[in-house]
Amino acid sequence: MRGRSWLAAPFFVGAGLLVALPAVAALALSLTEYSGIGGARFIGLDNFERLLTDDAFWRSVGNTVIFIGLSVPLRLAAVIVLSLILFERFRGVTFARVGAYLPSVVPDVAYALLWLWLLNPLYGPLAAGLQGVGLTSPEWFTDPWAARLGVVLMSVFQIGEGFVIALAARRALPQHVFEAARVDGAGGWFVLRKVTLPMMAPVLALLALRDVILALQVNFIPALLLTGGGPRYSTTFLPLFVYRQAFGYFRLGYASAVSLTMFVLTAAAVYVQYRLAKRWRLL
Repeated sequence: MRGRSWLAAPFFVGAGLLVALPAVAALALSLTEYSGIGGARFIGLDNFERLLTDDAFWRSVGNTVIFIGLSVPLRLAAVIVLSLILFERFRGVTFARVGAYLPSVVPDVAYALLWLWLLNPLYGPLAAGLQGVGLTSPEWFTDPWAARLGVVLMSVFQIGEGFVIALAARRALPQHVFEAARVDGAGGWFVLRKVTLPMMAPVLALLALRDVILALQVNFIPALLLTGGGPRYSTTFLPLFVYRQAFGYFRLGYASAVSLTMFVLTAAAVYVQYRLAKRWRLL
């Protein structure tokens, strides 16, 4: 095996060029004041000190926390329900599984534009459907909480990878356990609560942590194209905040400091994921 270690060289080269080198460059840039024109001026930790008193930054952090708190449980619940329903074999189950995965392969821009049409309060199909049953459509683009919920609703349908993993985990469960439960007269709800979900818990926990990390990144396109970060900065999440600082105000040093802060938060989540996986393995 030692003689074949060179096979991993392309991975390490790619990781160095695409991950390590940009991270070092971002760290160096975060210690400067740089607009992209002319030279950079070294200012030390001033950008990080500015984060502590930047109301816009903390507002974006709060929006991101709200998005994670709403989207992750809903996405996990959708993954669980779909994996349990589509685990059973019935006519058309293959097409149903493809339909569950399909939104995840749609390009983000096209997906956001599709939802821009769906949520349109004037001629969107969702507004027309609600009006048809005597309900009023939420003001998706003018009400702060409705805008947040609109972005969350978009994310709930993009669960293809999580669905595939949960479905594989359900199929890997030993069937003799369910047969023993049926022999003992256990009902379906009891089996779900006491057998199925506890046995799938390690995978579901890792999916939840993965979604926490993913939620720090996937809300950029919807917030930019669907709501523009508004109304009243209610959907200005951290990725959009970094984008505007870097390419809207040309504060590249400050944007790098925010990016590194996001990196630290992501690394902390990855560490928690590692510790949880290690704990389940020891159990």
